[in-house]
Amino acid sequence: MIKTKYQAVLDLGEALNIQNGDVKEDNGVLKIKGTAKTQYEKNILWDKIKEIGGNNPTDIKANITVADDSVYARHTVKSGETLGKIAKHYYGNALKYEEIFKANSDILKNPDVIHPDQELIIPNLK
Repeated sequence: MIKTKYQAVLDLGEALNIQNGDVKEDNGVLKIKGTAKTQYEKNILWDKIKEIGGNNPTDIKANITVADDSVYARHTVKSGETLGKIAKHYYGNALKYEEIFKANSDILKNPDVIHPDQELIIPNLK
């Protein structure tokens, strides 16, 4: 029953390709663990858990580690995107585009020129 309640979390974990995943039910508590690629993906999972169970759920225990904590995320540019839109998506603030530009100065020469299929580093903010 508890697994059914959190099925959306499990589905999201599959969609994100969480590695070393394990799910167990123990005395009415769902215990999940796995490794997300980046902190951003870990945050998405936790947001889904909180959406279903509230800010401090007692019926789920999650141990999610991060494989690459040197970056917040990696993003493949899609047609029509700008650094501002990407910054708004990851940080909630379009003005943080400068952080993304700096982190990718090896491949970007102008913050107004990005191309589809470029893979950008979304840096951890200090």
